[in-house]
Amino acid sequence: MPPNPIEKDGESSMTTNALARQVIGGIDTHKSTHHVAALDAATGQLLGDQEFPANRAGYHALQTWLGSFGEPVRVGIEGTGSFGAGVFRHLNAAGVEVIEVARQNRQTLNRPGSGGGSHSRKDESRGST
Repeated sequence: MPPNPIEKDGESSMTTNALARQVIGGIDTHKSTHHVAALDAATGQLLGDQEFPANRAGYHALQTWLGSFGEPVRVGIEGTGSFGAGVFRHLNAAGVEVIEVARQNRQTLNRPGSGGGSHSRKDESRGST
């Protein structure tokens, strides 16, 4: 979760900043969980990353978490036809632009020296750019 807001004249500076910021997200999908990265749309700065359950409650929590950084305007999802189908439908219904991101070739990804493995923080941030 984002850090606690600082109060100033009855309004938090985080709320003011978050409302003005557009956020893009990238989601690395798995059967039981989805790992999400949130980035500032203007600067590309990583705002946070978190894992959520791959179910309706998790989709709602994911959307709320992204929204805590600003207005989610675009989300790249890996695997919208399989593990990402539910979160795709949820975000699309909420009016968020959703882009399918092609999965990397797992044989290439798992080669020694590739920096891959079954999951890498690069996976979800790649989906958000």
